[in-house]
Formats: sequence, C-alpha cells, structure tokens
Amino acid sequence: MALQVIGTGLCLLRYRRDLRPRAVASSSEASTTTREEDKVKLGGSDVKVSKLGIGAWSWGDTTYWNDFQWDDRKLKAAKGAFDTSLDLGLNFIDTAEVYGAGITGAINSETLLGRFIKERQQEKGSCDVSIATKFAALPWRFGRGSVLGALKNSLSRLGLSSVDLYQLHWPGIWGNEGYIDGLGDAVEQGLVKAVGVSNYSGALTGKYTPENPPTGPRGRVYTPELLTKMQPLLNRIKEIGQNYDKTNTQVVLNWLICQGNVIPIPGAKNAEQASEFAGSLGWSLTDTEIEELRSLASEIGPIIGFPVERL
Repeated sequence: MALQVIGTGLCLLRYRRDLRPRAVASSSEASTTTREEDKVKLGGSDVKVSKLGIGAWSWGDTTYWNDFQWDDRKLKAAKGAFDTSLDLGLNFIDTAEVYGAGITGAINSETLLGRFIKERQQEKGSCDVSIATKFAALPWRFGRGSVLGALKNSLSRLGLSSVDLYQLHWPGIWGNEGYIDGLGDAVEQGLVKAVGVSNYSGALTGKYTPENPPTGPRGRVYTPELLTKMQPLLNRIKEIGQNYDKTNTQVVLNWLICQGNVIPIPGAKNAEQASEFAGSLGWSLTDTEIEELRSLASEIGPIIGFPVERL
C-alpha cells in the first residue's frame, strides 16, 4: 500500500480567489455523496474533501507496481477500486502526470481516471468526485509557464476543466520560485481550487516482514534491516487492531486521521482494498494509543526511498 499524506495545515499553499472554479466531474448531484461531517478542508482553502483519499499511483503502472505487467484483469480491479471508493464516500482521488506515464507504465493513471469518471457518469448519471494531481518538476522544465502547460495536459487526460488540488510532486533542482508562481497562475485562471506540495510516508500494513520483504524497487527501500527495526511498532499496531477488530491498515489510517491536520491517501488496487480503507472511518483511537504509536514511530526515523517519496 502506497500511502501519501497531505498535511492540511502545512503543505497547502495559500493561494485564494473570490471566484471559485466548480468541481467539474459532474454537473448534477450524485446518487452517492460524501456527508459534510465526513469532509475536511484542504489547508487554508475552502475546498472540502473526504477525510480519507484514494491514491491511483498503481493504476497503469508497470515499473513500481503490478509486477511489471498490466492487463485487463488489473484494469478491471482498478475500476473496481474507483467505483467502490465512491460508493463508500471516499471521493478524493489522487493521481499524477508521471503515474503510469511513458516508460513507467502501460497507460497513464490520469487517462484511466478520466475514463472511469466518464464511465460512471454514463452509468449513474453523475460522478461526485474531487481530483488531486501533481506537476513533475523535471530538469528541462523552467518557470511558471511549464506548470500551466503540464496542468492543461493533465486536464486533457482527465477530461476535466479544473481539479480540486494541484501539487508540486517533488522539489525542482533549479529552484521552485517559478513553479510556485505557476501554481498561483493556475488558481487565478480557475484551473484549480487549491495548490500545495506532496509528501510520502512508509507502509505500516504488516504485509511485509524481515523474512518476507517486498520484491522489485520497493525491496531496496523496505529492507529486512528496516523491517526488523519497525517490528515493535508493527506489533503494537496489530495488538491495537485486535482490540478494535480492525486491520493494521485501518489502525494506521485512523491514527493519521486523528492527527487532525493530515489527509491520508492510501493507494487502492482493487475494490477489496478500498473497502478495507473505508473501515478506518467512524471510530477513533484513544489519546493514549495515538501518543504511543507516535512515540514508537519516532524511533524509526524517516524512510528514504523512491525519488518521489523523498518529500
């Protein structure tokens, strides 16, 4: 499970405007919507999204996910993840222009997401969804114009006229001033509602152990040595989950939600994962449990891995 964490109090840049662009995945009310009490604001913006998002990094990717292959079965699973997420009120979907793009995948994640939105509109008459995507600060991209150009290409792939959140995926090697100006231009032109930067955290689901580390690129990050260091935290997460009849994943996501200033975005490959993620809502860890997990996590330190996970 890839877990992106948006710090709503820290990571959202404060560009505001009086004329707010409409969320444009639907022109009418959806049959399944997220209740207002289950939404939170994105930083200092007026944008409200579900307390838990869904990441679409794996959709179409064949480099970091999906065992280096993409087929109709995985396509159907990704569509199931999308539909189940929206059915359960998790309507904040995060993607990026580099997910599944070029040599990293079979089909761009944004293209798939745009297709899923269109199909749901046709099937149900509407699609209540909030979209976040990201700008890749590639070395040959300079200045504010590159941000607008990339955003317009993303919107074209998504089939939308605006998105709710647009983020810098990672810092630019030539600096970020021009990129930040470009984000401001995007807000002024009504192409986005909120802008910010992207942060990543490690996997704490308990899926991997020192004896069973992940394969492929993730194996270079979550080594047996690191997984051994994480065992006290993972063991306590499991104990707490048993007390609540919750999985490790649900405990970790609930812990993040309890911070009050983050929106976790776990990557969902299929409907089953989306359903599990939804089980992190509607209950809460105690203050003591929250602090205990924070203390155990601080002993591990930061995890440095795949380039876009370093922010």
